[in-house]
Amino acid sequence: MAKQDGENPHMDPSAKPHIAANTLQGFKYLKNLFPILQRYHEVEKHHNRKLYFDQYLALIILYFFNPVLTSLRAIQQSTTIKTVQKKLGVKSTSLGSLSEASYVFDAELLQPLLKELAAQALPLEKNPQLKALQQKLVAVDGTLLPALPKMLWALWLDENNRAAKLHLALDVKRHMPIEARITHGNANEKNIVREFFLKANTLYVFDAGYAEYRFFQDILNKSSSFIVRIQDNAVWKEISSNQISNADKAIGVTKDAIVKLGSKSKQNDIHGPVRIIEIFHKGDESVQRKSRVSSKKTFRTTDCDYTFLLATDRMDLSAEVIALCYQNRWQIELFFRWFKCILGCQHLLALSQNGVAIQVYCALIASMLITLWTGRKPTKRTFEMLQFYFLGWATEQELKQHLNSLKKIKKKRS
Repeated sequence: MAKQDGENPHMDPSAKPHIAANTLQGFKYLKNLFPILQRYHEVEKHHNRKLYFDQYLALIILYFFNPVLTSLRAIQQSTTIKTVQKKLGVKSTSLGSLSEASYVFDAELLQPLLKELAAQALPLEKNPQLKALQQKLVAVDGTLLPALPKMLWALWLDENNRAAKLHLALDVKRHMPIEARITHGNANEKNIVREFFLKANTLYVFDAGYAEYRFFQDILNKSSSFIVRIQDNAVWKEISSNQISNADKAIGVTKDAIVKLGSKSKQNDIHGPVRIIEIFHKGDESVQRKSRVSSKKTFRTTDCDYTFLLATDRMDLSAEVIALCYQNRWQIELFFRWFKCILGCQHLLALSQNGVAIQVYCALIASMLITLWTGRKPTKRTFEMLQFYFLGWATEQELKQHLNSLKKIKKKRS
């Protein structure tokens, strides 16, 4: 179970970690970020408050890059170090002030910064068929972050099993988060997308949890498109069928049809015809699959071979390209794995929903910085090298050599 520091400053002083100044460096690599954060300096300014929003954000971002900082108390102790004070402009800060900051400063003010960083990224996608798409290709999904029972807002299974949920939109071509929201674990994913995520001229790719016909129409009303996995027992009336090319067959397409989707009671939920593509997935029999029962939402199966259905409004694309787009939806699952298991965003520093949102948005900023620095998707090896640098174990020259080697690899592959 994930651990949280919470927001209680009354902790055992004997548990206070010792942090040496020589284990906290690497500020030079973050120096370009500090001017960007300056816009938050005057937010919720108060004559009794020593900690400013931009300083709080810098401390949280530093937490993700330096493995010495493992808790809110460790962050608090780092503010007593002169190097940190000089580089971040922060004064020695109490644990109570850090806890208060998670309530006082509005997490949603970080949304414009996330969009600005995402806009700076160059396309990383190498597949020419996906690069040729005129629309932005965006994968959307959600993931749970385990929460403490006392986090009453984080509704999930019951009072002892609580969770926050990160809703994320990932630009597949740039491998950059472009939208994010934090809610309780039971929040309706489609409503979050409707309210915050939907934009024009975007091709959205969803898994089965978003298969709702009215939701499809909402996307079309925004002048965007969708590719969504639908239930195996979905009802439709076939209007016509498309010829399947050899390229389509090679990727597993077994059916390509134009249909009127839904039973009589559902046909008015989406206007106009929809394209249905059936794909056969050939699994690896040597890989043992977990014996989990089939789920209406995720269609889990113990069989290594199975078929699944995709619904889309894109009549102009080949079935092969639509299948490729859906394959790349997996990029968001890989991002969640990186985000929680490697970047380390399962350890929550705050109890409030706003505090969790600030931490998650700062984690996204940290991940985006790595992509901007390296010109590649963030990897465990690169993240380790950055941590060695922030610990003082690797020199700036060694870090630059690592980053330059990544750029050389990128040039060879492009």
